[in-house]
Amino acid sequence: MSINIDDFQKIDLRIAKILMAERVPDSEKLVRLEVDLGDPSTGSGLGKKQVVAGIAKSYTLEELVGKEIVVVANLEPRTFAIRQAQGELLELKSQGMLLAAHDADGGPILLMPERGAPPGSAVS
Repeated sequence: MSINIDDFQKIDLRIAKILMAERVPDSEKLVRLEVDLGDPSTGSGLGKKQVVAGIAKSYTLEELVGKEIVVVANLEPRTFAIRQAQGELLELKSQGMLLAAHDADGGPILLMPERGAPPGSAVS
């Protein structure tokens, strides 16, 4: 499927710094991330957002914190509903999507800038 340049330009790709990472209870794959997308008072930053991603089998929480990654910052939020062991339903809203390639086994490889880039920097 092809898209035109106008559609592509609607996608807001940004550098995000991972501030916090935690496993989602009762999920083998999901990690909840708090990411920094820059200071909103600058006019270009988007503040902090929550991103839920299926990367728990490929990355430890410790190695995620502090990393700079590429995210789709203007994706419509998605709610993940996870049934907890006690039968309760945990709902987590993801406010973006991280970008990743995949290794030979299908595991995610996070896309990261080669050099440090300020959180919230636009990717073009």
